Amino acid sequence: MTAAWTAEELRLVDAAGELEIAVRRADGSLRGWVPVWVVCAGGQAYVRSWHRRDTGWFGAALRSRRARVRVPGFEADVTVEDLGDSSADVTARVDAAYRTKYGSGAGSMVTAEAAATTLRLGPA
Repeated sequence: MTAAWTAEELRLVDAAGELEIAVRRADGSLRGWVPVWVVCAGGQAYVRSWHRRDTGWFGAALRSRRARVRVPGFEADVTVEDLGDSSADVTARVDAAYRTKYGSGAGSMVTAEAAATTLRLGPA
């Protein structure tokens, strides 16, 4: 069972315009920080990429399943869960969160291709 975010952690993550993520390498060291859009829905934190790929931060996150994230006022180790084949309900909730938070700029993050890159971040 995955640990739960505290209400304050979720508030800080959701309030951030971007979350910075540094994926853990096999030896435990961190890759470089990468800014990504983040949303919260149903007590969970989610990130997406422009498109699914096996390279860069996204590919590394799929392989390691571990990362460190930071937003103003909060930094923590997280687990990374691939939800690319998630239910329509999860996809709809995350899409709605992107639209609410990022408005008209969210268009590219709520496509089927982007939904296939959905990662859930959980406290480690």
